[in-house]
Amino acid sequence: MSWLTEALKSSLGRKLVMSFTGLFLILFLVGHMLGNTLLFFDDGGQAFNEYARFMTSTPIIQALSLVTYASIIIHAVYSIVITRINRRARPIQYALNKASASSPWYSRNMGILGTIVLIFLVVHFRSFWYEMRFGQLPVVNYDGSGEFKDLYSIVAESFKQWWYVLLYVVAMIGLAFHLSHGFKSAFQTLGLTHKKYTPLIEGVGLWFSIVVPTIFALIPVVMFIKSLG
Repeated sequence: MSWLTEALKSSLGRKLVMSFTGLFLILFLVGHMLGNTLLFFDDGGQAFNEYARFMTSTPIIQALSLVTYASIIIHAVYSIVITRINRRARPIQYALNKASASSPWYSRNMGILGTIVLIFLVVHFRSFWYEMRFGQLPVVNYDGSGEFKDLYSIVAESFKQWWYVLLYVVAMIGLAFHLSHGFKSAFQTLGLTHKKYTPLIEGVGLWFSIVVPTIFALIPVVMFIKSLG
């Protein structure tokens, strides 16, 4: 297995790990976003609570969840490693070459943007994921569907707090910039570039980096506004 270890330590190996984990997390974001849109339903949280129980009780989903957790950790660790290596290797060249003239600021600060998202994830997991699995959540009964842990009430209560909504929105802005560079970069690292298809990939990546974080950000904003009424 020494060859694998050496490969993962190489510059290309690190980039490939970032690409594969990043693309997997992009798929996760789509599924998570679709599930979270159930929070828009004016049904007292039934659809969302049913979704939450499905996600925490279905074996195949549980297996995919483990892959997701591992991908988040690996992606974050490799991001830190790559950022540190790049800064050590080129401490002066960026200033001399005026990198700002040749690349957007967010592509040079993926580590910072990723850190913002990671901090948000820690808070987010503690507020919802931990409570759903290990907390003492209230129970709600829906006629014909049985009892459910009422995660919806926890989410609704959290989104009554302006600071949490603000944190959520700022994190989604950071995610948007992170995705706008990471999406196309992942395909480039995997060698999936072609003058005919690359513009399409970049276009899809741009729309994805706008639409998905925007929908995520709208959820707490809308719920906060509703709570004021």
